[in-house]
Amino acid sequence: MRPFGASRPATARLFGLATVAAALAATAIAVRRAARRAEHANPPLGRFIEVDGVRLHHMERGRGEPLVLLHGNGAMIQDFLTSGLVERAAERYRVIVFDRPGFGYSERPRGRIWTPRAQAALLAKALERLGIERPLVVGHSWGTLVALALALDHPDQVRGLVLASGYYYPSLRLDVPLLAPPAIPVLGDVLRYTVSPLLGWLLLPLILRRIFAPAPVAPRFAAAFPLALTLRPGQLRAAAAETALLIPAAFTLRRRYDALAVPAVILAGAADRLVDPDRQSVRLGHCLGSRGVLRLVPAAGHMVHQTAPEQTMAAIDLAAELARAQHRSGYP
Repeated sequence: MRPFGASRPATARLFGLATVAAALAATAIAVRRAARRAEHANPPLGRFIEVDGVRLHHMERGRGEPLVLLHGNGAMIQDFLTSGLVERAAERYRVIVFDRPGFGYSERPRGRIWTPRAQAALLAKALERLGIERPLVVGHSWGTLVALALALDHPDQVRGLVLASGYYYPSLRLDVPLLAPPAIPVLGDVLRYTVSPLLGWLLLPLILRRIFAPAPVAPRFAAAFPLALTLRPGQLRAAAAETALLIPAAFTLRRRYDALAVPAVILAGAADRLVDPDRQSVRLGHCLGSRGVLRLVPAAGHMVHQTAPEQTMAAIDLAAELARAQHRSGYP
């Protein structure tokens, strides 16, 4: 009787593990199907270019001086489209918008660590392949680090910068340990195909309110931004990886800001609740001195390009004028 009785807890444990495994497998199938539905409902908007074995999705609008837009963590081309910035800028610029690696429809191979410098190197080759010479580069949030790396590592390929709502100096951030786990090998794979998309749907309303605050979520964004694409396992991995890389990337780049050779307009919402504008944008403005122009938008939050598109467009025009003035003065 004893061996039979002793086997009952083991049998219960096996049954419990089998039940959990079955539930995870069913959830993974549901997540895959949801990702396919999201892609079917929101197909690529632009064209593809392959650089160093990486397939990048991009779109172009308008004619004139080239202007490159780089979105933040978790976003994609549609962020700039729903803000109206692409439409406004295309009236006088050749606008090129990229899905950065891992976001939207751009690939993010797992064999590389996609630091700002790695992304900048990839984009520099993409711009060369597309025949885009010395563009203005606009970066929002995480995209500002890529824009800075592009200007620092490839100064001959950039005329000027607009840095919106950027994070430039390392600091303690509670969101890093909370949001980075889906990037952990093996464990992260399980999370991304099971728990993370479900938590994402629950947390998205809170996240959106925070990044837009103190303004409400922009109506055009709420109506047209494809949130379902952001919850695909691949994009969740990219977003988690960039969360984990945020502090180290700022730590590494901060030592090089003095070497920036192109003019930069630093734009930030004065009421940003995600990134402290005084500790980040204002500090960078002091660091750059005459090479940087600081513009704080009153009552605007982190999504300054969404809630203050006119001021964002004015920052782009100012950066273009500063770049022309620098060229007239004899700088290449």
